[in-house]
Amino acid sequence: MSVSEKTIDAEPGLVDRAPAAVRPYLRLMRVDRPIGVWLLFLPCLWGMMAARPEAMDAGRFWWLAVLFFIGSFVMRSAGCVWNDLVDRDLDRSVERTRNRPIASGVVSRKAGLALAVVLCLVGFLVLIQLGMAAILIGIASIALVAAYPFMKRITWWPQVWLGLTFNWGVLVGSAAVSGGVTLPAALLYAAGVFWTLGYDTIYALQDIEDDALAGIKSSARRLGGGVRWGVLVFYAIVIALASAALVFGGKGQWSPVLLPVAMHLTWQVASLDPEDARRNLMLFKSNIWPGAMMAAAMLPL
Repeated sequence: MSVSEKTIDAEPGLVDRAPAAVRPYLRLMRVDRPIGVWLLFLPCLWGMMAARPEAMDAGRFWWLAVLFFIGSFVMRSAGCVWNDLVDRDLDRSVERTRNRPIASGVVSRKAGLALAVVLCLVGFLVLIQLGMAAILIGIASIALVAAYPFMKRITWWPQVWLGLTFNWGVLVGSAAVSGGVTLPAALLYAAGVFWTLGYDTIYALQDIEDDALAGIKSSARRLGGGVRWGVLVFYAIVIALASAALVFGGKGQWSPVLLPVAMHLTWQVASLDPEDARRNLMLFKSNIWPGAMMAAAMLPL
């Protein structure tokens, strides 16, 4: 099923009050679709909570959380701009994305590139507040971000690459509070990769017909009729790895607190419908809840 990005993939009204000249840039940054900011920020919070030393001052911890939120906003925005610059020709071939600012010509390539540079500079200013270990790990993510838009051209599993990229904040968060990557944080990073693989497979169901026509690869296309079972396996691995993070963090007795996360992810699997783009978008957006519940589950660590 093909549906337009304007009617299904936006939060109408969030940028409508901005000056007309600014609106295309806000849409290019996906300000009208904030779910991506949360999906980038929540793994940062997982890493911080999993690695937080007992003696760490609460004020310092929450100040770092604020910095991570700001960083998540600007870097997610920069990533969207870069993605649209690289994918401008492909976007014109997909009904849902053909009206994006760069693909439609409303924003020029030069203007888009300038915006991406400014956003990255702001992100760098945030990054340098986090300590040397976090800075080095954060800089290492540049290669992942830069390569992601090309993955849909060369592999059936670009969602795996997105998972590696979008959950990098777990490692940066761990390093920011502890000076390194703890084992629980590493396990949560792996859990986040499979979480993203699951929810972005659901998201990719919106474009499956247009993607086939344009030659765009995705996990949704690769799994075909087995997409429900595939997402179920991905989400089961998420719970297993998160439970292991609790165990290796010395709090295995808290594993039952992951039950609400498991129940929500199971509901997503049971509710997805390859033919219902609106439902699949709703399920994708609902991932803010298991992400937040996962952060709460890490509090005992």
